[in-house]
Amino acid sequence: MNHTKLKLSAVALTLALGLSACSGESPEKQVQSAESEQMKAVDVDKSMPMQSIESTAKRIGESAANWQIAQFGNLDYIPESHRAKSENAKFWIQASFYIGLTRWIDATDDKQLESFVKQVAEKENYELILERPYHADDHAIAQTYLWLAERAGVQEAYMPTKEVFDMILSKPPQVGLNMGDSESSSGKYHLEGNCQLRWCWADALFMAPRAWAQMTKVTSDPKYLEYGNKEFWAAADYLFSDEYGLFFRDSRYFDAKSDNGEPVFWGRGNGWVFAAIPMIIEELPEGHPSKDRYIELYKKHAEGLMALQKEDGYWPASLMDPDKVRTPEVSGTGFITFGLAWGVNNGILTDQRSKDVVEKGWSAITKAVTDDGRVNWVQHVGKSPDPVKESDSQLYGTGAVLLAASEMLIWNK
Repeated sequence: MNHTKLKLSAVALTLALGLSACSGESPEKQVQSAESEQMKAVDVDKSMPMQSIESTAKRIGESAANWQIAQFGNLDYIPESHRAKSENAKFWIQASFYIGLTRWIDATDDKQLESFVKQVAEKENYELILERPYHADDHAIAQTYLWLAERAGVQEAYMPTKEVFDMILSKPPQVGLNMGDSESSSGKYHLEGNCQLRWCWADALFMAPRAWAQMTKVTSDPKYLEYGNKEFWAAADYLFSDEYGLFFRDSRYFDAKSDNGEPVFWGRGNGWVFAAIPMIIEELPEGHPSKDRYIELYKKHAEGLMALQKEDGYWPASLMDPDKVRTPEVSGTGFITFGLAWGVNNGILTDQRSKDVVEKGWSAITKAVTDDGRVNWVQHVGKSPDPVKESDSQLYGTGAVLLAASEMLIWNK
């Protein structure tokens, strides 16, 4: 595919390789700011010409990748509470950007971006964060290392991850999936019995399972996929609500109610899972016995999500209570739009309604990306629906936009 190369300056690339969520306002002021800015959301067109969708996807993807890479070494726009973690290439915040970026590279075959990813991975020595070897968040960067191993056949790209995964298989966690309030603290992580030794929260299903499937692909050893598949379904069966077609973020939300008395289903939490399912399906070997089960879950989740898209094209931060946070939220919307577009592009969602929902979601995303590629309206790091301002931006939000853009490049082809 012919495309305009990203013009990454030498300075930007140097800053990027030196890399390794609110403005400081009180919660009350955040709410006030969010409410006052909600009218800035622009109504989206009901439809977009196919040629326009492809060209817009190309422009959005290139500019978003370019802008985000140029910010490495200068992440002052990120709240101080999460800036250091955002600067760590091995941490999930940045790793989620690379998942979107590598998907974009697959769609465009951009050699310059591929070289950039290789240099980042080499600089990190293909290592995971070793303080929490079982933690799903710290497996997210493995997806990029394993992508490189498969794409370039570089054995050293997956060996450190293989060592960690082999250790986990030798000492599999023997804990339940119920998350107590104390367990959400990283300081409590090493306590015996903490459910975060497994995948007991929705975000984890984006961070870890695909990496285990990728490991089987690059090593030809089925034990990694077997573990990842078993743990995925343990978590999915536990967290998915058949009644609503949505995922609870974790067990603490099973009975939670929003300020308006509605069940609490977090937009981005559902986006994490819904974006992960297609990428896991793609890693399954031909004829894998769980494939139909993944597709069935995908369809149920798609139906639950499509029913909750707002008139402006975004999905609300609180899916069942759109009045909780009335502003746009782009990370959840990006992940969900990607997942739905994938379903249409792969012939799983074939009705006109699904196509209309995707185009409406994509049009909404384009309104949130500035001309220079900054992705706005991204809820900062959290675990539940929180206020969002137009100026809020984060790396995983850009990753979500890149995932969506990669599917819109081939929309209706």
